[in-house]
Amino acid sequence: MTLTHHLDDQSPAVIHLMQVDKRLAKLITTIGPIDYRVSENPFGYLVANIVGQMLSNKVAAVILKRLRDLCGGEITITAIKSLSDEAIHGVGLSHAKVGYIRNLTAAVESGEVVFDQYPEMTDAEVLKALTAVRGIGNWSAKMYLFSVLDRPDVLPVEDKAFLQGYRWLYHTSDASAAAVQQKAAKWRPYRTVAAKYLYRAVDLGLTKSPFHLFKT
Repeated sequence: MTLTHHLDDQSPAVIHLMQVDKRLAKLITTIGPIDYRVSENPFGYLVANIVGQMLSNKVAAVILKRLRDLCGGEITITAIKSLSDEAIHGVGLSHAKVGYIRNLTAAVESGEVVFDQYPEMTDAEVLKALTAVRGIGNWSAKMYLFSVLDRPDVLPVEDKAFLQGYRWLYHTSDASAAAVQQKAAKWRPYRTVAAKYLYRAVDLGLTKSPFHLFKT
């Protein structure tokens, strides 16, 4: 359950970013238009996020497919509740992650987590609500803002792939949160979109070769 969104050189966010950052402008021109997906299953998205914590994308994808298959094709609260801890653990998840999934399920059922309210809340409010659940850290909550709520101005300074792209684009070894926040201030109010292009640079393997601003 996903929606596909499109970004190109006519998108207001892309126009802004190309005007304020020449390095990012070169990257955007190199990559061209991009499509990205927004999840319409907030519970399933967070479960998938828990699955992927501290794992490579390849391993996470294998385990997530097993869990989806176990749930009948879609990860829902009803499906998760019907499974034993042993069954969830059996797809390749640690006991800790099984516990995190149970914590999230309980939080939704108790009303501690109310997905329908989040579209009307600020980014900070959503982050506070989600990180109150054991197993949902700041990175996971920011990815929720990114991939479920499609918020335009999220800076994922905790994300390794984003930081890989950032270091490559700016030829820097200083990827501290303070340094990234300072550099990215000019991207506002579209820091999410800038991050999407850095993610795409990593996905395409562009970061395997040095970035050159003036070479074609």
